Amino acid sequence: MIIRPHLHWFRMLLAWRGSVLPRLLPRLFLIFCISIVAVAVHEHFLKITVNLSTTPFSLIGIALAVFLGFRNNASYDRWWEARKLWGRLLNDARSMTRQALTLPRESLIEDDVNEFIHVLSALPHALRHQLRKTDPREDLAAHLPAPLLDRVMASRYRPTTLMLVLGEWVQRQSRAGALDPMAVLAFDRNLNSLSDVIGGCERIGSTPLPFAYSVMIHRTVYFFCATLPFGLVENTGFFTPVFSVFVAYTFMAHEAIASQLEDPFGTDENDLALNMMSVYIEDAMRDLIGESALAIPGPEEEQFLVN
Repeated sequence: MIIRPHLHWFRMLLAWRGSVLPRLLPRLFLIFCISIVAVAVHEHFLKITVNLSTTPFSLIGIALAVFLGFRNNASYDRWWEARKLWGRLLNDARSMTRQALTLPRESLIEDDVNEFIHVLSALPHALRHQLRKTDPREDLAAHLPAPLLDRVMASRYRPTTLMLVLGEWVQRQSRAGALDPMAVLAFDRNLNSLSDVIGGCERIGSTPLPFAYSVMIHRTVYFFCATLPFGLVENTGFFTPVFSVFVAYTFMAHEAIASQLEDPFGTDENDLALNMMSVYIEDAMRDLIGESALAIPGPEEEQFLVN
């Protein structure tokens, strides 16, 4: 994810990283070549070329813009919902850390509280790796003791296994008399909220936009951009490649941005910075228990954050 200070308007025109332009260059070059062919055929080989007026392109372009706008809105809704779920994860983690520090009776020793918080701090890392289908062992090993690490790694859904461990901790403290029934209920509410967060992320990650809809838009965009030079060449002449490439960039960029935002948990530059957010959630819990801060790069320190 790109996080950087506000750029001057001219620097924004030249911004490269974070833009979808680098991945579009081969496709735009293809449109440029098609435009050159259209101009060459019209000017040097056939004085009477395929006479396509701009009217059908205007009608198709308007309809295509509407469909692209709808797809971009749908993709952005998924991205924003994912961001809200991770914000809720931060809030729940802070609440449960506060509860573990303040609700138990004095009979609860500090090591028991630290055990709970360390397991809770492993949850964002486990969720991130599950969403990205990567191996979480290295991150989890920094938070969990070896026996618990083996138990979590042996499960298929590691974030829910960590929630089970948290629930077992609450149950043990309740039976030992360290937590009264109202405190247990407060913990249970936050555990249910965490379950909703995990389920919401899994729903977004496992349910892409309908494939047929994406294919229809993709085919229409490329057919429109490939035939546009033949509709413009009669009126724009040698400027046909310029206008064709610019229009193609507009439509192709919208489709590429929607494709990136559709899966907000990926590693593209415009996806959510889950690495940073996982560290931030862990750091928020460490602050409550008085541990040293973790290094979290910000826009002033590092313009480009690793997802």
